[in-house]
Amino acid sequence: MTAVSPELDRRFRDAAARESLLDAAYDLVDSPIGTLFVATTERGFCRIVYDAEPEQELDGLARAFGLRVLRSAPPIDPARRQLDEYFHGKRHRFDLPVDIALLADFNRRVLRELARVPYGDVVTYGELAARAARPRAARAVGTVMNRNPLPIVLPCHRVIGANGKLVGYGGGLDRKEALLRLEGALL
Repeated sequence: MTAVSPELDRRFRDAAARESLLDAAYDLVDSPIGTLFVATTERGFCRIVYDAEPEQELDGLARAFGLRVLRSAPPIDPARRQLDEYFHGKRHRFDLPVDIALLADFNRRVLRELARVPYGDVVTYGELAARAARPRAARAVGTVMNRNPLPIVLPCHRVIGANGKLVGYGGGLDRKEALLRLEGALL
């Protein structure tokens, strides 16, 4: 078997993405809070994962979106650019299409409300539940936050406990605190 050069491999992957032959594309994005696994479909960005095990993430993408999943940087570049701007304090709102179509209606509703929480502000789980028209569903909102497929872009780090404390964050409370400090929500 003849080995393919890294350059030819990259060109193949980029051409497949450019020709819309992929169900999902992904790449790794360096950030001040660690390497992020970022994935997109034709409909929009679908995953950001902290401390990802790429093989495991690929299996999840293939099960959710289809088997044609490849690493390709160009489809991820808009997210890479906006994340870099965010981490440098130059972006306060993401302007990326998101693909959350596979989520349950309640989850989509909560994530849409979450996206409206302004940069530098925080909201409690109960307040977010009320905004999603389910005022008694604070625990369910916590579950949605725990399973948020697009942390940072859909800013679950802005959700705090009813007592005003930082609680539960899939990326770890140290990352939650770092993101809130970046936004000026913590002094």
